[in-house]
Amino acid sequence: MFGKMMNNYYYGKSGKGDFKKDDLPQNRWQLFWDMLRTRLSGLCRMNLTVFAAWLPLIILLGYNVLSLINWMGVVNTYSEYLQTGELGEYLTMEAVGALQELMAGREPAQFLADLITESIPSLCLWCIPCILITGPVQAGMAYVTRNWARDEHAFAWSDFKDAVKANWKQGLVISGITSLIPIIAYTSYTYYGQMAETQGAFFMIPQMLVITMSGVWLLSLVFMYPIIVQYEIKTLALIKNGIILAIARLPQTIGIRLITLIPGVICVGIFWFTFSELALLALVAYYVLIGFALTRFIHASYTNGVFDKYINSRMEGVEVNRGLASDLDDDDEEDEQETQTLSE
Repeated sequence: MFGKMMNNYYYGKSGKGDFKKDDLPQNRWQLFWDMLRTRLSGLCRMNLTVFAAWLPLIILLGYNVLSLINWMGVVNTYSEYLQTGELGEYLTMEAVGALQELMAGREPAQFLADLITESIPSLCLWCIPCILITGPVQAGMAYVTRNWARDEHAFAWSDFKDAVKANWKQGLVISGITSLIPIIAYTSYTYYGQMAETQGAFFMIPQMLVITMSGVWLLSLVFMYPIIVQYEIKTLALIKNGIILAIARLPQTIGIRLITLIPGVICVGIFWFTFSELALLALVAYYVLIGFALTRFIHASYTNGVFDKYINSRMEGVEVNRGLASDLDDDDEEDEQETQTLSE
């Protein structure tokens, strides 16, 4: 019993020799939970291995968030001074003078809003190299999680490394475009917003179009990295098919994206209401331990089904519904029973 449990934990159901149809998942929902339970430790190991690729982005975002928190504390303290006339424990007259000069007559809330607006362009520019370097790593993770999600074997390190080596160019192209999305979206949204205020509401159309196109691109990333490792396809065709699949399965793809954001939303929500830095530390810990690998695993479980339905089923000789029970398993069991009967 113990040996069976350990075999299932490390290798999954595909590693069992006496595997029967009744043991196989009957649907993709069951397959997802079975494989997640089996591969949970592998996802943690892979996440810890590749975490360094996201470390610059986490440091960048963390630095900006902490800076904003500090400024909020300073402005709140200054607002209390304006109301009560008392300096308090952390405020000096020199600091009050510097703040008055810096704020230039603006209200504290307006000063914070302007501070955020002024910091966004530089943040977007710094995001470019930080996002760019994650592309090849995501391609490697897409290969491993694709196999794990359909109950096939893959080594967390060696297969990941081989996939990165084979697909790093296309992965870099996709992450390169993704890295430009924040600065393009922000600049375009701001420009057309100003045009709409001065020259009419017509410019709200391109403003909303930019936001829509950016959202579709982010949704298409769910498919692009799995397409890279699954099919031999040119880069333009890769982008085209990723966007088409994202639009064709728009509600489901949005749902998958929202599901992967749940831990972040919870932690940010707790921080928003409590201002506890422990919530932010919990969010960082989640992504350090498993967050990136789990997100890619969820995407793989979803895209495996989409590929089987829209692509693999139309390709001659390509097996579909891997990891799920099928009629062929009944035939295999009957053949095995006949062989056992004859041997007896």
